[in-house]
Amino acid sequence: MLVRMRRTRPSATVDERTLVAAAAGDEDAFRRLVEPHRTELHAHCYRMLGSLHDAEDALQDALLRAWRGLSSFDGRGSFRAWLYKIATNACLDAIARRPKRVLPMDYGPSARPGLDEPEERPAETVWVEPYPDEQLGLEDGYAAPEARYEQREGVELAFIAALQHLPARQRAALILREVLGFSAREVAEALETTVASVNSALQRARKRIDERLPQLSQQATMRSLGDGAIREIVQRFIDAFERGEVDAILALLAEDVVFAMPPYSSWYRGRETIGDSWLMPGGPPPRLRYVPTRANGQPALGTYQLDPHTGSYVPLALDVLTLEDSLITEVIAFRTPELFPFFGLPEKLPD
Repeated sequence: MLVRMRRTRPSATVDERTLVAAAAGDEDAFRRLVEPHRTELHAHCYRMLGSLHDAEDALQDALLRAWRGLSSFDGRGSFRAWLYKIATNACLDAIARRPKRVLPMDYGPSARPGLDEPEERPAETVWVEPYPDEQLGLEDGYAAPEARYEQREGVELAFIAALQHLPARQRAALILREVLGFSAREVAEALETTVASVNSALQRARKRIDERLPQLSQQATMRSLGDGAIREIVQRFIDAFERGEVDAILALLAEDVVFAMPPYSSWYRGRETIGDSWLMPGGPPPRLRYVPTRANGQPALGTYQLDPHTGSYVPLALDVLTLEDSLITEVIAFRTPELFPFFGLPEKLPD
């Protein structure tokens, strides 16, 4: 499954007077120029970097570079393409400064029940982070249903994780060409290389990324299930955990289900293994609460744990679910509660 979005939104035209005013130092004019592109540029930085926080930093860096270099835009090409060139290079610079981001499954073998204790990640390893669907700006009423599926497909967790295994320039070429639909010539200009070099990089990138992706995207799976069935699966998951019903939890899991919990490097595979390692004997204690949300175009849950000192439920983890048929094949529980505000999740829940 290779994501192919092919420009689901038309490029905004640049008003000449606004451009001249911005080049002369008018900050409001500059904001009017870049605002139509901010959302998609943010998603582009996330695809490149695999991190919501890194995407925020790279986007700010890119906009600062654009502001300072606006006089270099001659108006002959696309302003959107010019912005993407700047954002891509800001991301390439960021990639060069830090280790690549991965998921625990890419770091080492699965844990052995009863033998391997959960381990924090080594200092040099950085984990992929989830991405809020709201950040994609798909609820503004302008994107057609098909376009929404395509844009969500472009941030699915498996796709983002696979991208991080590509060399940086291959990653950029694949995203610009296959996800965003720029021409090979535009990609070559963005990367300051030749069309032949871009096509060669794309051929290698496509092969490597297809080896890491499932046959069906999550969007294809969810479309086949339908919104009602997905809501039912999520609600059954919530009910089973809040009641501590192990059998009900296990009934929702595929036989080869995967569970990981970044920043712990340990991860588990298999329904029986997870039952022995993740779920406590007699079931999880009834001290968890869940709030449904969406991350990476997939169903997700804000998980809250009871704080006995305050009597409130406080953020614990953001669980991103991957589905196949009507079963859960993967649960990535990101133990990074500082991400909750980005998903519009409350800071606590009452008892």
